[in-house]
Formats: sequence, C-alpha cells, structure tokens
Amino acid sequence: MLVLVGCEESQIVTQAFRAKGHDAYSCDLQPTRGDASIHYQADIFDVIPKKQWDLIILHPECTAMALSGNRWYGQGMSLHQQRLDAIQWTKRLWNLACYQSQRVALENPASVIFQHLNADLVQYIQPWQFGHGEKKKTGLALHGLPELQPENIVEGRNETIWRMPPSPTRKRDRSVTFTGIARAFVNQWSF
Repeated sequence: MLVLVGCEESQIVTQAFRAKGHDAYSCDLQPTRGDASIHYQADIFDVIPKKQWDLIILHPECTAMALSGNRWYGQGMSLHQQRLDAIQWTKRLWNLACYQSQRVALENPASVIFQHLNADLVQYIQPWQFGHGEKKKTGLALHGLPELQPENIVEGRNETIWRMPPSPTRKRDRSVTFTGIARAFVNQWSF
C-alpha cells in the first residue's frame, strides 16, 4: 500500500507500516526524528495531491481544538478565534484527503473537530486497549475504514501523558502515537 501519515514527525505510524512492507511516508512542517528519506518536510496540502494514496492517516495539531482547552479556546474566551481557524484548516485537510484517497483516518484527542467533519463514523479508543496501561481518550474520524478493534487489553489506567511536567518538548511528546495503536492501524487497515 502507498500510505501517507500527515502531521507526523515522530514516524511511529509510518515506521509501523514500513515494518510490514508498505510504502509509507510521513509529512510534517518539522524535520522528522526518524528516516528523512521517507519524510516530506513540507505543507501537507502540497503533499496530498502528489500521489493517489491508498491510505491517509492525519494527526492535525490539536491544541486549539481539544476539549481540554475550552477554558482558553471556548466560545467567549480570548483564544476562540484560534479554535475557529484550526477547525477551518482541519476541515480543508479532511476534505482534500477524502478527495485524494478512499481510505482516510483523522486522529485527535477528545475534540470539537469531529462534529465538523463529514466522516463515515467517529470512534474513541484508549491506549490500554492496545497494550499500553495508559489513559488517553483518542478520537478517530474514519472515511472508508472500519472501526479499530482492541487488540491487547491490559491492566493499568495511568495518566502519564496528562501528568507530564512542563518542558520544551512536552507538547511534541504528548502527541506521539502509542506503538500498539500504530500496529493496530497496520493490522486492521492494510490490504
């Protein structure tokens, strides 16, 4: 399969697809922490039309759209316009991806974006359903894809991600996809 993982500099998802023999590429404005030869350091809107992708998985910036940011980005708050701008940007991204590919997933935490997308379905998953004893409610908007089924339910419900201390890399580190979820993407959405 030809796979594009948009807004991913970590290459967790990209490398999971590569490990199973797929032709997968990441794209982000930031340089990758992985293999630069399979990374488009570019605007995702320029990369999506380059090829007829078999699968596109998107991880758009969630800061302004996450429900956890309502006290800053909610209606009537000082940063609300940033939320509206993020919604419009993400809707454009979703629509372009769905035009270019028959199979698209968009990942975000509990977020306002899902009500604005014309998705076939939206589901919520947790890392503890995929081998990680961690809590982080994650939403998936799906186009042409089935719901992701739990593959390895484990004990433990830690909130390590939520409790990360402030640091220069906190935002980046909190956004990395769990490897068990990346493997489930490959296992269940490959053909």
